[in-house]
Amino acid sequence: MKILDNLEEYLKPTYFINSDSETVIDLANELAKDTKNIIEKAVNIFYWTRDEILYNPYETFTPEKEKNRASHIISLKKGWCVQKACVLAALARALGIPSRLHFADIRNHIVPEKLKKLMGTDLFVFHGYAELYLNDHWFNAVPAFNITMCQKLNLPTVEFDGIDVNKGSLSKTTPNGQMYIEYITDRGVFSDLPLEKIFKISAAFYEGLGFSL
Repeated sequence: MKILDNLEEYLKPTYFINSDSETVIDLANELAKDTKNIIEKAVNIFYWTRDEILYNPYETFTPEKEKNRASHIISLKKGWCVQKACVLAALARALGIPSRLHFADIRNHIVPEKLKKLMGTDLFVFHGYAELYLNDHWFNAVPAFNITMCQKLNLPTVEFDGIDVNKGSLSKTTPNGQMYIEYITDRGVFSDLPLEKIFKISAAFYEGLGFSL
């Protein structure tokens, strides 16, 4: 795959997307060992990140820098959407696949009551996901919700094949037609995690959580 000059920044290791970490490199190589091409590599790392790292915002939503690094989340095996996006981006870069983070404010119309009560809203600011560059296209790759959680809550899983650009995003509706995810505000793309910005903006939305930088 030819890498254009403006994609080079999306291949470099960063503090949070630490694709030069031994933890990240070893896992990326293990997931890629039986693949035949770059698409299969991308698919393997997507499904591993989606399903092997359990979605858990209750314990892992933290402004502590070291606890948001991809290598830490891999070892922890749980994380919230932003952390899981960092993992996927790091695994991709370790395999030579350009990757970046994309953020958006979304409304989850069927958010679990426990989480809704904690946040005081069904609006998630700075929902994060990864984008992978394959065959001259950027592909959305949202690994946030693991399959076991989706099955338990009867939610649609996000699928990814590295071919169909219409896949890889959260569904607007559930299997029974109920409204599910609504994208409200696009926060843009980043080559590394803007952690401080996320928590400063989040503090204004979620005053009841009482966190600070």
